[in-house]
Amino acid sequence: MFDKVLIANRGEIALRVLRACRELGVRTVVVHSSADADSLPVRLADEAVRIGPAASRRSYLNAAAIVEAARQTGAQAVHPGYGFLSEDADFAEICAENGLVFVGPPPQVMAALADKSTARALMSRAGLPLPPGSVRTLPTVAEAQEVAAEVGYPVIVKAAAGGGGRGMTVVRSAAELPRAYARTRAAAQVAFGDDRVYVERYLADARHVEVQVLCDGHGNGVHLGTRDCSVQRRHQKLIEEAPAPALRQATLDTVAEVALRGALSVGFTGAGTVEFLVDEAERCHFLEINCRIQVEHPVTEMITGIDLVQEQLHVAFGTPLRLRQSDVRLDGVAIECRVNVEDPDRDFAPAPGRLERFRPPGGPFTRVDTHGHVGYLVSPHYDSLLAKVAVWAPDRDAALDRLDRALAEFDVAGPGVRTTIPFARRVLRDPAFRAARHTTALVERLLAPPADDAPTADAPPTDAPPADDAVEASPARAVVPDPRGAAEPGGRTPVSAVPAAGPTTWRNR
Repeated sequence: MFDKVLIANRGEIALRVLRACRELGVRTVVVHSSADADSLPVRLADEAVRIGPAASRRSYLNAAAIVEAARQTGAQAVHPGYGFLSEDADFAEICAENGLVFVGPPPQVMAALADKSTARALMSRAGLPLPPGSVRTLPTVAEAQEVAAEVGYPVIVKAAAGGGGRGMTVVRSAAELPRAYARTRAAAQVAFGDDRVYVERYLADARHVEVQVLCDGHGNGVHLGTRDCSVQRRHQKLIEEAPAPALRQATLDTVAEVALRGALSVGFTGAGTVEFLVDEAERCHFLEINCRIQVEHPVTEMITGIDLVQEQLHVAFGTPLRLRQSDVRLDGVAIECRVNVEDPDRDFAPAPGRLERFRPPGGPFTRVDTHGHVGYLVSPHYDSLLAKVAVWAPDRDAALDRLDRALAEFDVAGPGVRTTIPFARRVLRDPAFRAARHTTALVERLLAPPADDAPTADAPPTDAPPADDAVEASPARAVVPDPRGAAEPGGRTPVSAVPAAGPTTWRNR
């Protein structure tokens, strides 16, 4: 196993990786911005390195500074968590060029799967079912019209390089298509530096189901069951559960098996998820593969007893997978709720501030992943995720009751601070959700937005709001500058471009 791992992230995921490393006897280095100098991950790390100011593009998205921090501290590997540089193939390649192990798939695999059109073609060849539509990108509106006419309206125009819920437009009639096609290409060029688009059938009121996979570098792989993440707002997941409820066992088995087959077919290594839409007839349609640990991984850990972050580290070290499929047992039901510092009464606007009260829930089979504490300043510079509350129970009804009890206990307060807890409890009480009849349209129905503001239900949500770089930034060459510090366009940052002052390091004794 590695002697020392650098954690290139912040917040609860940095703390989660740190704890996994500590249990394995691995020393940790946490990089941080000036805004996070007093954060819990920094306090608990064996070493901490300040790599820049609050703006993400000058700290957590600064590949050069992160690599130099690893060099200075003697780290052997870099764990990127989720978001930031976690799915940046260029960063993974830079790590390899500098003798560092990137905890994730090989750069060429990440690059292929980041292109939605390429990923669709690869998965189609592997036998995974796709939504009706084009496998390749469509360079002319005439080709887009031909595909749309073939699959039938409504359709959705998607950017091949899209991510974060951006770069997609729902089209409900042939008359709308030319303008939507042009608008989507233009937006994709600005956001991702790539105007290629494709067209597929728009699947309304579908379930969003994903499969956790774990693969090594020796051709071995297992799936760890399914998760349902249909409760989402503007493509941000809010509540997730494992296993996906109210689906036939044959459907669950099939989607898990094809997901693993697809991942192995492209040489995937590490922990990742294969995402699908499941329609009313329980037909599964491939969406994408995420090449990282996900926010909702605790629910899979709770029903399998498997520490996914530790398994990531073993795989990255080159160890053959320690699990066989027959070793994986799914027990009970786990449900996770994200607690974001946002105000549901103001269209979920960020509501940061200093925490004067912070008392997470406890009790049987209740897990809280958080970096919050009394006195912690929730920064406006980063994603609003403050905590994840996950519970386990033998059955779904008991898990829902336990989660509601836990959320009722969660006491968070401070000047100007609001959280999404009240809205989450509203979801838990919704009759359709309680009966597991909900789809991706659930939150839209509860919020009842104007029709022209309604989110598209078929696009895969990300692990964070699209506008916030802190969790789900795209590779640096393909991100729109964000006033709070998103990455700037321009491609790979040379390792020689470390800030003149250099990283600042201290060690815990």
